[in-house]
Parts: sequence; structure tokens; C-alpha cells
Amino acid sequence: MIKDNQKFFNITHIIIDAILIVASFALAFWLRCRSPLVDMFPTFYIRYFFPFVIYAKILIYIIPGYLIIYHYCGMYGPKRTKSRRVTVFNILRANFIGFIYFTVLMVILKESFGDMSRWFIFFFISINTLVALTFRSFLIRALRIFRKKGYNQKHVLIIGYSRAAERYIKRLLYNPEWGYQITGILDDNCPLGFEHKGINVIGHLDTLKEILAKNNLDEVAIALKINEYAKLEHIVSLCEKSGVHTKFIPDYSEFISSKPYTEDLFGLPVINIRNVPLTNSFNKAIKRAIDLFGAIVALIIFSIPMIVVSFIIKITSPGPLIYKQVRVGLHNKEFPMYKFRSMEVQDPKKEKLAWTTANDPRVTTIGKFIRKTSIDELPQIFNVLKGDMSLIGPRPERPFFVEKFKEEIPRYMIKHQVRPGLTGWAQVNGYRGDTSIKLRIEHDLYYIENWTLSLDFKILFLTFFKGFVNKNAY
Repeated sequence: MIKDNQKFFNITHIIIDAILIVASFALAFWLRCRSPLVDMFPTFYIRYFFPFVIYAKILIYIIPGYLIIYHYCGMYGPKRTKSRRVTVFNILRANFIGFIYFTVLMVILKESFGDMSRWFIFFFISINTLVALTFRSFLIRALRIFRKKGYNQKHVLIIGYSRAAERYIKRLLYNPEWGYQITGILDDNCPLGFEHKGINVIGHLDTLKEILAKNNLDEVAIALKINEYAKLEHIVSLCEKSGVHTKFIPDYSEFISSKPYTEDLFGLPVINIRNVPLTNSFNKAIKRAIDLFGAIVALIIFSIPMIVVSFIIKITSPGPLIYKQVRVGLHNKEFPMYKFRSMEVQDPKKEKLAWTTANDPRVTTIGKFIRKTSIDELPQIFNVLKGDMSLIGPRPERPFFVEKFKEEIPRYMIKHQVRPGLTGWAQVNGYRGDTSIKLRIEHDLYYIENWTLSLDFKILFLTFFKGFVNKNAY
């Protein structure tokens, strides 16, 4: 079983990390003190250095310090389902803390080691970060290939057959690189032999104690139906007595966040139904500052194209240059969203009740081009400056459709807890124009619940490759 090998794996991992730290240290010393760069850049490099044996003495403090930092930065946690983004973040965070730790050591131990080169510290941190990233990428890749072939498996028993159990089984089967082997399902409502995606019901809940005694399970996943939660206390008690790792998969994920925020009220856990990072004042301030800076830069970059498009619209079609369309934004408040006019002037009462369709006769000649290339959206930069919108966020919708969708699509109104955006996670994944509203909302909710600055920058980057040309725009 996997738990018998985990301790050996963790010890080996720590030993390899220690070796890599020493190797990074030695390479940094060579680059700073012994490489050809010393002769090539004599004004940059000081020729007198302490011998390596003097530098190496500080490893007595660096190695254990770094390993402790790695531990507290989550670098020795489970890697089966951890995303690459999380792994990279943990490594960068660990080495940033390591840089501070190394610098503080140099101040405290100055009398013992003298003035150690600042460039040496920079080389060491840079090399160690690169080496750690490379090693962990190789390790995760190797383990996933190994598990996909049926090795290094975790044996899991599922208790309860529910919607949550179905989702859990689906994810484990679709990701064999995670290395989960499902022993079976225990359920009181399904007959023995009942099967879901090849996973059988092997007993009722009253057989749990016997199965725990006979099987060397690694995990138990409790996925009871919500009306069976009265059995939860007894099941958890049996699992904990057996010493098996226990997980709880709630059957109410339809209305709770994938990353719920938990409060501790003097020992009483309180789960917030939805965690929206952008309700945090600091996060809001940072995002708003970036929006203002980005909008000003965008205005400078796109000023000439906007002037050219304005001139063409004016000479090719009678009517106003800028079209104002009422949209619903933050906290369900309506605001006028600006766009270059791409259609003939029409009755506002008819326009607000319908989407544009293929070969729509209302679209002007220049309108077809600016809609396909999203140039018609550029005046929304002014919406960003005003504070009605953000550079990145869910796209705002018209009031008529908001009223319609909030009754048809679960959790639709959650998107109004953040500012709408010029572009968003749904848009860079292809959900623009005449596409599935349900899938668009799923992507919007993912963005809202998992917002980070790095996700915003990723969306902004992808927008330049995927977001401007809209094949679904008519």
C-alpha cells in the first residue's frame, strides 16, 4: 500500500533537496568567483574572494533552514492533484523567503564569514529556484506516468452513492495519473452489484467495520446523500478508529464554492457559502490601481486606431459615433457601456430584447469588421476609467437578459459581486457572442472564486492571442 512507501519517499525527497541546495551553492560560487566572467568583466568582478571552504561553512545553516522553509511552503505536501501553478508559486515563495533568510544570516554571522558577495547570493537564489522548478517538474511528470501505468496507487473506498460520489468517481477515472484505485462503494439504498462507470456497490454501511478490518485502505471518501448525514458521526468514528485517512465530499456542491472560506468562532467552524477574493479591501485596491494604469496605457496605445475608426464610422453611416448600451454591473447596478456604433440606428425598445444574428442586416460594413476584431469594444476603456468596469472580469449583460437568466441558470447573479470586465476567463476560453450561457457562467464563477493577480495577467496575455478575433460575433 502507498502509505507504507510514503515515509521512504518523503525522506528521499528531502535528501535530494539537500543535495540540490549544495549543488546550487557550488555552481553559484563558481559563477561568481571562478568562471571566465571574472576575467571578462574585471570591473564587475572583485578578484579577491574567500576560498570555497569558507563559503561552504554557511551551508550548516542554509540546508536545514531551507528544508524547513520548503516544508512550511507546502513543497512536501501531496502532489497527486496539485496544479503546476501551485507548485511554481510554492517554489517562488520558498526561495523568496530563503533570500530573506540568507540575507539575515549574513548580517548575524558577518564576523564569522565576512562580507559575502551580494551577487553570489543572487546567483544562488536564481540557480536554486531554477533547479527546484526543474526537479519538481520532472518528479511530478515521472510520478504521473508511473501511476498511469498502475503503480504507486492509492486505494480508496467510497461511502454513499450520491451526486457527489458520481462527480468524485468521474474525476478519479478521468485522471489516472493521480493514481487512485477505487475499491468499491458502500451504500444502503443501492443493491449489491449496482455499478457506476465500472465501480460496484460491494456492501451496505453496516459492513464498514468489517471492510476496514480486512482491507488495507489508504483513504475513505464519504459521499453520503444530504438526507443521510445523520449517519456521518458514526461513520467518521469508525474510520478514525481504524486509522485510515478520511475525506468528506459534500452533497451540496451546487450551492457552495469549490474553495469555501471557513471561520473559527472559538472552536466552532463556520463555512461561508461563497468566498469572493475581490470583496477583500486590499485586493480591490490593488485591482483598481492596475485597472487605472492599464486603461491609461491602453488609451495611449489604441488612440490612433480609435481615431481612424471614428472617422470611418462618421463618413459611412449617419448617426452617433458612440453607442451607449445599458448593462448590469457591480452590485446589480445599471450603467451605460460604451461601444463604437456598428449598426444602423434603430428603435431602442426592439434592440434591447434581441441579440445580433448571422448576416444581420442592421450591421454596417465597417461594423462587421470592428465587431469581428473587437475594436468596437475599445471605448469601454473609458468605462474602466470611470469605475463602471475592470480590465478583467465577467462580461456585463443587458437588464432584460439578466432577468431572464437569473431564473434559468443557477448562481447566475453571483457574477455581479465583482466589476464586469473588458475581457474575462470565459472569453479567452472561446465563450463569446452566440455561445453557451451556462458554460460562460461556469467560467465566470471559476474566475470569481479563484481570482488572483496572476490569473488576471494570464487572461490579459491570452486575450492578445485568443480574445480579439471573435468568430461568434455577427
